[in-house]
Amino acid sequence: MTALVEPDTARWQSWAAMVEDFGGTTEMHGSGHWFLEGDPVPTEAGCAAFVLMTELTAPGDLDGTRVPSSYFWITDGDGGPDDEVVGFLNLRHVLNDFLLEEGGHIGYSIRPAARRRGHASAALALAVAAAARLGIDRVLVTCEDDNDASRRTIEANGGVLEDVRNGKRRYWIATA
Repeated sequence: MTALVEPDTARWQSWAAMVEDFGGTTEMHGSGHWFLEGDPVPTEAGCAAFVLMTELTAPGDLDGTRVPSSYFWITDGDGGPDDEVVGFLNLRHVLNDFLLEEGGHIGYSIRPAARRRGHASAALALAVAAAARLGIDRVLVTCEDDNDASRRTIEANGGVLEDVRNGKRRYWIATA
């Protein structure tokens, strides 16, 4: 089972293990750049800084580069407090020019140790449903042109290829 949960410092140890699995950086491919001053050290304080950033930027744009977004952690259970954090997901409520070209509405990344277990596909399906609840009729999801795993995940969730731009495959998924 896979769930989307709001980032929370109560899960800091699981978050820290995930960051370490990615090599200790929050620039995790596919999940968006988190715009923190340097990479947060995977400590409780680093987690708190990350959670604060998601709370401050979720409603809108603070620096001219971000759009209103919902930030989630992907967990390996039903969202309970003991679930392991296995990834990040960012659901962008609107698209700016860059997101329309390359980033899309939904960016996600699964930690290396948790891949090939269905978490990406399940998380994408949950995000598409969340987009529908926000009134978004269709979402744009992108991946690198040579990323076969992401391509299969997007296509399994109903993604229809529009084109490839700047090395990114651009898929639209109807939310209804």
